[in-house]
Amino acid sequence: APEPDGIIITISDNGPGISQKVQKSIFEPFFTTKPAGEGTGLGLSVSYFIITAHHSGRIEVDSTPGQGTTFTIRLPINKVRKSN
Repeated sequence: APEPDGIIITISDNGPGISQKVQKSIFEPFFTTKPAGEGTGLGLSVSYFIITAHHSGRIEVDSTPGQGTTFTIRLPINKVRKSN
């Protein structure tokens, strides 16, 4: 069997979904849909940075209002070679 070239993690819910407008900004620092004082808007931004900058991965959001949301995280598998 061929070796996988990465790990894929999907996280889904059946909540109210996320509009296209919000999806476009969801990974931006300080972006939040919560009222003032109820969130910093850093959680997904920090997650995006860690996944992309530190692990050379990707994170994507797919959502349809009224049908839930799926986040997909793709991380490459790094191979370590032993030297003789």
